[in-house]
Amino acid sequence: MKTTLEKAKKDPESMKARILAVARRIYGEYGFHGTTMRMIAKEVGIDISTLHYHWGEKKDLYEAVIIDINNDLGKKFVEVERIIHGRPLQERIAIGIDTMVDYLFLHPEISNLVLFRYFGKIRHEELVDLKVPEFTIDIVRSMGLKQDKENISFSMAAVLTIMNSIHSFISGENLFSPMVTQSKDEYITIVKETLKGIFIPAFTQDTSRFE
Repeated sequence: MKTTLEKAKKDPESMKARILAVARRIYGEYGFHGTTMRMIAKEVGIDISTLHYHWGEKKDLYEAVIIDINNDLGKKFVEVERIIHGRPLQERIAIGIDTMVDYLFLHPEISNLVLFRYFGKIRHEELVDLKVPEFTIDIVRSMGLKQDKENISFSMAAVLTIMNSIHSFISGENLFSPMVTQSKDEYITIVKETLKGIFIPAFTQDTSRFE
C-alpha cells in the first residue's frame, strides 16, 4: 500500500500534494514548534478537518516533509556526483557550490529546517530527522576528499563548513542581501563567488589533510 507521501508525489495536482508544498514552506519558515495545522490549512484554503483527513496529525505531516526533503536532497547529490565525477578537485568544488547554491535558493525551506534542527534550542527527539550526517559522508566520498569512512573527521568538518555557509546565506537572505546588493540574482552570484573564493584555495592548496 502506498504511503500518503507516495500518493502526493504521484499526483502533483492532488490536494495531498498541494498541502505538502505549503507545509514545506511553512515548516521551513516557522519550524515544527512554531507551525500549527491551522496555519497550513488557512494557507491552502481548506478547513482543518480536511487537512487532518489527508495528512493526519501535525507530526505525520512534518515527518512527510522531512522524508520528502531527504529524498530530494539524495537525488540532487546523485545528480551532482555524476557531473563532477573524474574532474579535478577545484572543478568539483566549484560545480558543487554553484549547483547546490542554485538548488537551495529555489528550496529555502531546506536550509531553514536544517538550521532550525541543528541550532534551535527546542527539539523533538521523536521526529524523523534530516540525513545531514549521511549526506555529509556521501559528499566527502563523491568529492574525493576521503575514500574510506574511517578517520574522516577533518573532511566531514570541511564539507559541513561549506554546507552551513550556504544554509546561512540562504536563511539570512533578507538580512544579508540589502548589505551587499538590492538584486536577488546579484546576491546569489556574490554568494557563489564568495564561497568559491574562500573554499577552493582552502581545499586545494594543501590536499594532504584530506589524504
